[in-house]
Amino acid sequence: MNTRSTILCYSSVLILGAILAGVDTRQTDLNSDVGNGPVGSTKDERGKQTEDKETQNVEKNKNVIINQDAVNKQKQKYQPIVNTEALRKEQIQQQLQETLEQSQQQIKQPLPQKTQQKQAQHQPHESQQQTHLENSGNLRLPTKPQNQGSSPQRFKQSNPSEKLDEKSTINQPDTRSTTQKSAKVSDISTQKTKQEHVHTSGHIQQPLLKKQASVDQPATVNPLNERTEAGSSRPTTPKPAVEIEKEENLDPEEIERRAKVKKLIDEAFKLMFEDRDDEAKQARGLEVLLEAARLNDTESQVTCGFASLFGRYLPLNVTLAWELFQAASAKGHPKAQAGIGFMYTAGISTDSNQAKALVYYTFGALGGDVYAQMAMGYRHWAGIGVTQSCEAALVYYSKVADKVADEVSKGMMGIVQRIRLFDEQENPGSNGALLDEDLIQYYQFLADKGDVQAQVGLGQLNYQGGRGIARNHNRALEYFRNAAEAGNANAQAYLGKMYSEGSSVLKQDNATAFKYFKMAADQGNPVGEFGLGSSYLQGRGVKQDQHKAFQYFNAAAEQGWVDAQLQLGKMYFSGVGVKKDYKMAFKFFNLASQSGHILGFYSLAQMHASGIGIMRSCHTAVELYKNVAERGRVSEMLMDAHSMYKNGDPDSAFLQYSLLAELGYEVAQSNVAYILDKGEASLFGVNETYQRALLNWQRAAAQGYTNARVKLGDYHYYGHGTDIDYEAAANHYRMAYEQQHNPQAMFNLGYMHEQGLGLKRDIHLAKRFYDMAADSSTEAYLPVTLALTKLALLFTLQYFQDHTDFWQHIDMEATFGHYWDVYLATLLAMLLGVVMILRRN
Repeated sequence: MNTRSTILCYSSVLILGAILAGVDTRQTDLNSDVGNGPVGSTKDERGKQTEDKETQNVEKNKNVIINQDAVNKQKQKYQPIVNTEALRKEQIQQQLQETLEQSQQQIKQPLPQKTQQKQAQHQPHESQQQTHLENSGNLRLPTKPQNQGSSPQRFKQSNPSEKLDEKSTINQPDTRSTTQKSAKVSDISTQKTKQEHVHTSGHIQQPLLKKQASVDQPATVNPLNERTEAGSSRPTTPKPAVEIEKEENLDPEEIERRAKVKKLIDEAFKLMFEDRDDEAKQARGLEVLLEAARLNDTESQVTCGFASLFGRYLPLNVTLAWELFQAASAKGHPKAQAGIGFMYTAGISTDSNQAKALVYYTFGALGGDVYAQMAMGYRHWAGIGVTQSCEAALVYYSKVADKVADEVSKGMMGIVQRIRLFDEQENPGSNGALLDEDLIQYYQFLADKGDVQAQVGLGQLNYQGGRGIARNHNRALEYFRNAAEAGNANAQAYLGKMYSEGSSVLKQDNATAFKYFKMAADQGNPVGEFGLGSSYLQGRGVKQDQHKAFQYFNAAAEQGWVDAQLQLGKMYFSGVGVKKDYKMAFKFFNLASQSGHILGFYSLAQMHASGIGIMRSCHTAVELYKNVAERGRVSEMLMDAHSMYKNGDPDSAFLQYSLLAELGYEVAQSNVAYILDKGEASLFGVNETYQRALLNWQRAAAQGYTNARVKLGDYHYYGHGTDIDYEAAANHYRMAYEQQHNPQAMFNLGYMHEQGLGLKRDIHLAKRFYDMAADSSTEAYLPVTLALTKLALLFTLQYFQDHTDFWQHIDMEATFGHYWDVYLATLLAMLLGVVMILRRN
């Protein structure tokens, strides 16, 4: 078998040499007759034919890129000669392909590796002959692989825990089969000019990385006879990791380790995804995953690292989290690098080091991690540890916003409530962020009794999620169907929406969706009108009609439906179904953003970032992109942290809020400061607690949170985390008053004017601020009344001191102490309480 293979290969080479020798002879004969034209043709006909063929070939080769020297040489020759040579080469290539295919059929089995290596040692001249043939005939023959006769090379499954070997990635030998190589030869004539330029250098340039392969490359058959994706050498369904590594002759201990990891991960995923609401199964799944992490599995290390850091389903253990992040980061995992960056920033389980944190955040962002990208975007936007740069922040935030917008477009995002702990304490029940359990049960009782409005309301809550209710499309479908049967237009429209989108509980049905949309739209329902517009725009369940789509969108937008406003903005922006108009697009995008639509913010951000239709504004674009980025899946941690805080676990809540604060969430920053201010976090000392709280109050205040600005004034007034500075306190109070007319800030300014602390002592200005505080808030009425009563007494005392000698010698502070005014206010409050009790009796 070896001898026959050698003879066949020599025969192929000899046939090629003879054919190519004929090509050279033919070319010499033709060159000797240049200008004479074909036999039997007149001079005019030959000239005309030459001109026609020259014109056709110029048009044919217009898009071919060749060097200027080759172009100049080509223009000096008559084009028919080049075409004749190309035709002859096609015949040569066809003959070569047939010969190689016959050789392939005769070789039934691949040679053993040892025999192939021995044969290669006795045939060093074959590659030289092949290179000579390539250069002489300008044919690009595929390079012979080094392991042609050996057993097919197995593809190794990628493992994120392994580092890439540059030498094995770059200049990797060609492992394609002989059939693939011969098939490649037939396509060479279409790339002739480009290949001639390549062969002039004496060798064939191989791509550095296989990722640079053309995306139009057809699917090929690899040595395993498995179908691969275009441009990729990996099979779409790779072999199990254990089987591959056995064939790679890896260390048996390593094979056993990876088999255990795979088994543990399968067991953990089965537990965690079987019932996500079962906390016991979630905890057990993470415990199993922790065993895989101890066996050096990278993804398990990252998952268990964050679970240990936040105390979510695993005991809170920042030391273990640090070790797991370090192990995964050493293997280049971007999310682990972001975790280490956070721990360096917050000084958790290690000394605080902003420089190292910046390095890890940078590498994590380059790796595509959302945490790191948001952290870097916020740092560049606020100038924290780096030079403030709007353009750099724009780059980072736009990457995250693109991902969030894609998830929102696919309907993968739920509603996340942002609850500030300070506001929740000051005004309990005023934000309405969460529905009370008793209220939900009351609505369910009404829905079971047939109340249509209760059915629609519960259907929307279960369909979208939010306000303490998780998504449940099964319940939503039941409520919508009951209300739709009663003729409710909203229920019909939402039912059409569910049929249009499809879900795990309902198969997509465009015809049924169109029917329900039509029923709702006939009643003037904006959701139904929008659904009909979407059906006509995309041709789902009905013939596509962009004009009708625009009409239905316009009708829904006039009723204030935000999705219709967004869609109109898109149509005006792209000129679909209507004339392109950037001003109208900006108008509708702005209307959608005012209603809180994420894609409305995203579209406005794109316009401001690119300057299309409006003047470019980097600052506005960054703020909009930041708004979009903070509405992604990362924001779900806000609800988790709030639940932990309410369940009596302030340390876990503090750590989750701290991570979100590093990413730029103002709500998280204020909540971190609030927990530290209350002394509920046990991770730091008293002095460090106030300093950290002051830092987070500052960051929250810089993002426009007025109560944080008031707290900054309090910290400077009382000297918490900083030195006592009445002037700085007065400045913060004044900023809170000027920004949003905060009643607490106005009351404090009145008191400082009254006492002359940091401000000029002025009783009249004090009374003015007291009056404004009472007018802006009904809750300030009682303290303002007491303050004004005390102020009246002070005014009377000052009058007597100015006009009588007796009162001039009385010093209230020396007599009653520094806080005599507080004692007086307390006495007045007690007297007021007594009066109210007597009036009731």
